Amino acid sequence: MAISTADFKNGKAIMIDGKPYVIIEFQHVKPGKGGAFVRTKVRDIRSGRVNDLTFRSGEKFDEIRMETKEMQFLYKADDEFHFMDTESYEQSALPADVVGEAAQWLKENDIVALQYAGDELIGVEPPMFVELEVTETEPGFKGDTVQGANKPATLETGAVINVPMFINTGDVLKVDTRDGRYITRV
Repeated sequence: MAISTADFKNGKAIMIDGKPYVIIEFQHVKPGKGGAFVRTKVRDIRSGRVNDLTFRSGEKFDEIRMETKEMQFLYKADDEFHFMDTESYEQSALPADVVGEAAQWLKENDIVALQYAGDELIGVEPPMFVELEVTETEPGFKGDTVQGANKPATLETGAVINVPMFINTGDVLKVDTRDGRYITRV
């Protein structure tokens, strides 16, 4: 199905010169002189590279059908992450480079969203908030409540985040996976 630049939306997948891209952001520009155009930031689905592209207003592109499938993360073995479809119980393994940054937030039995553009897997979305145990950090001391003071902490998945001074090894933390920010102690 062909779409015009007027139909652009953030997150929409399109084909440009035979390559699949996802629109990150776009801006319609109507200069005082000359024809209108659309300035876009697109991410190459296969390589992950972000490009700035400009198109004439009204230009047409083939749209790629986007689909999200919820799956349960089972385990990591060697360089592969194993997932199970919660409806059909079908299991599939994905290489670590496809899982990417989401790997640092995946805990066994978590439900994640696998995003497909057509039949091609483009990414793994972990839950927005996860609860993870601190496996290593400097000990906190009574009275360590200095406003804004942080220290690094390693979580059970291997992710390293900044946490307040009063957090200790063994504490379970709620973390925002979008930016790796500490939310609260659970």
